[in-house]
Amino acid sequence: MDKSQFSLENKVAIVTGSSTGLGKGMAEGLARAGADIVGVYNNHPPVNQAGIEQLGRRFVGVQADLSKITSITTIIDTTLKEFGKLDILVNNAGIIRRCPSIDFTEKDWDEVMDVNLKSLFFLSQAAARQFREQGTGGKIVNIASMLSFQGGILVPSYTASKSGVMGLTRLLACEWAPHGINVNAIAPGYMATSNTKPIQDDPDRNRQILERIPAGRWGKPEDLSGAVVFLASEAANYVNGYTLAVDGGWLAR
Repeated sequence: MDKSQFSLENKVAIVTGSSTGLGKGMAEGLARAGADIVGVYNNHPPVNQAGIEQLGRRFVGVQADLSKITSITTIIDTTLKEFGKLDILVNNAGIIRRCPSIDFTEKDWDEVMDVNLKSLFFLSQAAARQFREQGTGGKIVNIASMLSFQGGILVPSYTASKSGVMGLTRLLACEWAPHGINVNAIAPGYMATSNTKPIQDDPDRNRQILERIPAGRWGKPEDLSGAVVFLASEAANYVNGYTLAVDGGWLAR
């Protein structure tokens, strides 16, 4: 196999939610493969800029509130101003609210859906318009979840949003594949991040989860590096509308 198929040299990637956790890990993985990074963050400035620049790649941070789609223009405009083009979009930003469904509020529903699904769609739309204007095609990688496949408990809006991410990934792939735009998703398993800290800290729930994962451990952000580089590279040129589980075998159990 030609290893150059996996190279991202001279590519420009937007990664949302890039400050910590999975976004940080994926941004670093893309940079190691050769991509320059536009890291979108909200409250926490990126801590990985120096590390990415040490790899010889450029990093530009963009502060944006993805609960509002008005921030999307700033993200795209900054990318084009700094790099002159866009090749890859990783829609990683997401939030979660935990509460029994019987007591779940409209506020918690709307906040999660706005970030996890609405902004994902409109940022994908903006990226696709840029890809078509460039005439170069492009790669969009959405971050789904185990709850794209399963129901879960206590997270109704998160489950609905991540089920929607899988559905939108398929739909956008169908519409945009003729333009050379590949839209796929990654469904992380149980990853050791701030989103999952409440269940990591629950001894019973933590034990139940680890007993089901064949790999026997929680995932780490760097475990997503290979998947995101693959889906962002030429090696995935004929992969469209697929959601790749990176879950230590959780779904196979």
